[in-house]
Amino acid sequence: MSAASRLAWIEPGQALPDPARALTEPNGLLAAGRDLSAHRLIEAYRRGIFPWFSGGQPVLWWSPDPRMVLELDRFKPSRSLLQTSRRVAGSGQWTLRMNTSFEAVMRACAAPRDPEGGTWIVEEIVETYTELHRRGGAHCVEVWNRKGAMVGGLYGVSIGRMFYGESMFTRESDASKYALFALVRLLQAEGFQMIDCQQSTAHLASLGARAMPRAGFLETLNDLIQRPAPDWSALRIEAPQ
Repeated sequence: MSAASRLAWIEPGQALPDPARALTEPNGLLAAGRDLSAHRLIEAYRRGIFPWFSGGQPVLWWSPDPRMVLELDRFKPSRSLLQTSRRVAGSGQWTLRMNTSFEAVMRACAAPRDPEGGTWIVEEIVETYTELHRRGGAHCVEVWNRKGAMVGGLYGVSIGRMFYGESMFTRESDASKYALFALVRLLQAEGFQMIDCQQSTAHLASLGARAMPRAGFLETLNDLIQRPAPDWSALRIEAPQ
């Protein structure tokens, strides 16, 4: 049976399918539709599903197997990142902020990495995640230099004590890694255990991320999202140690 004939089309108001129905090729493709809203995002993330599509496509929903995750106690800052953190602490080269420029972080992440490149962070994605941020469900970490320019950052979604990483960007060497280092330390202090990284990359693996079978990921996810969420408005991001 072809992928097209097996792929579920989701109408507004209709629930997303069981992740177990996702295709093996392409890995994790589960459903398509036109509905992308903050409410739909929460439904998806609670079930281990995320949107990923290009401009001109319908909204495509994914749940790959295995799933790349960063268990916080396995995070491995590189020697260069530790050196960067010490240098920043001594020089005041960068300042960390959280949730002050969410849309700007998204648009920086969306900027093509090369002149011919495109992005999956299309305008519809920016608008919907920014709305989710306004509702308290999406968050960002920002790195600012002494000239008042944002030089790195990341954003993601949080439900309960689960954090789902979405994208990061850097304009100065190690700035995005510095933001991730700070986020990991904050999440550890708040009782989080894992960051969902979605797709496997060598960069994430070098920081301690690993591939987890979807069944195990969903089991852990279902536990973490049931735990009481922290008060994100009261959290403060600090220089990582």
